[in-house]
Amino acid sequence: MIALGSLFKRQEPALLGLDISSSSVKLVELSRDKSGKLTLEHCAIEPLERGWITDGNVENFDEVAEAVRRVVKKSGTHTKHVAMALPASAVITKKIILPGGLSEAELEIQVESEANQYIPFSLDEVSLDFCVLGPSAMSVGDVEVLIAASRKEKVQDRQGLAEAAGLKPVVIDVESYASRLATARLIEGFSDGGRDTLVALFEIGALTTSMQVIKNGDVLYERDQAFGGAQLTQLIVRQYGFSPEEAEIKKRSGELPEDYSTSVLKPFVDTLAQEISRALQFFFTSTPHNNIDYVMLAGGSSALPGLTAAVTLQTAFACLTADPFDGMTIGNNVKDKKMRREAASYLTSCGLAMRRFLQ
Repeated sequence: MIALGSLFKRQEPALLGLDISSSSVKLVELSRDKSGKLTLEHCAIEPLERGWITDGNVENFDEVAEAVRRVVKKSGTHTKHVAMALPASAVITKKIILPGGLSEAELEIQVESEANQYIPFSLDEVSLDFCVLGPSAMSVGDVEVLIAASRKEKVQDRQGLAEAAGLKPVVIDVESYASRLATARLIEGFSDGGRDTLVALFEIGALTTSMQVIKNGDVLYERDQAFGGAQLTQLIVRQYGFSPEEAEIKKRSGELPEDYSTSVLKPFVDTLAQEISRALQFFFTSTPHNNIDYVMLAGGSSALPGLTAAVTLQTAFACLTADPFDGMTIGNNVKDKKMRREAASYLTSCGLAMRRFLQ
C-alpha cells in the first residue's frame, strides 16, 4: 500500500491541528475530560505573505516553515504530533463498493486494483489510502469504502513543513473533511441534535470561498468561488493609497480612516452577501432542494461587522458565524478575547485537532 501513515489515521496521543492556508497558519490543540467535554488547550494564528502559498502549493518553503515555527512558539504547546490537510483540489476521492468480510491485506489489494481506474497517475507517484465507511446501503453484504489519493510531492511538502518546524506529521487529511468534522459538532448542538438540518457552510478564505451543503453528516453539494477577503484588502489599497502590506496590517488591526465602514466595508459586505446568495441559487437550481435551514460562515472574513445580517437579508435564511470552540472549556494558556475575535478562522484546524478523538 502506498500511503503516508494514513489520510484517515486515528490518533489517541496529544495532537496538533495545523491548517496552512494562502493567508495564514492556524494551530489548535484540544484535550478531553472524563465526561467527554472538549478543552481548548492552545491556539494561535500566524499570517503568511501573499504568494507564499498559491493554490495550495508551497511556493516559499523556508518562509512558510519559519511561520510554522513561530505559530508553534506563539501557542505555547510542547506537543510534536501534528495533523495537517491538503486542499480538496489536491486530493482525488472516490467511494467504491467492495465485498464485506475482507481482511486488511485483501482490502488493500482490492483498493489498489480499483484505484487504477480513477487515478490519472501511476500509483508510484501518489500517496494512496482508504477508509471503510460502513455497510453498503445499495448492496447487502458489501461495504462502502472511500479511496483518497494525492500526488506524493503535495504530501511531502506538508510533511517537510512540519518536520522543518520540529513536528512529526502523523495525519494528512483533506481540508473540507476537517472543516466538516468541526461543523458536525456544532450542528449536533441544534435542536433534535441537528437531525435532518440542512446547513450551507461557507468558508471565506483570502482568495476563494468554498461552499458545502451538509445534511446528517453527508455533503449534498460543493462549490468554490473565486471571491474572498483579499478583495477587501484591494479595496482598501484603492481607496486610501496604502501598499497591499499596509492595507492588510491595518485591516487586521482595525486602524483605518473614519469613513472606512461606510465607504469600503459596507459595499464589500453587501457584495459578499450577494455572492453567497448567488451560490445558494446555484445549489437550488442544481438539486431538488429549494431552501436550507441555516447559512454558516467561517474563515477570516466571516466575522466582518454586519455580514451575518446582510446574508440573512439577502437570502432570507438564518445566518450565523461558526465558532468551533462553542461549548468547549477554554484552557489557561488561551487568550480568551483574542481567540473569540478569531474563532471562525480556526474551523479547519479545530477539525484536524479533533482527529485525536476519533475511534
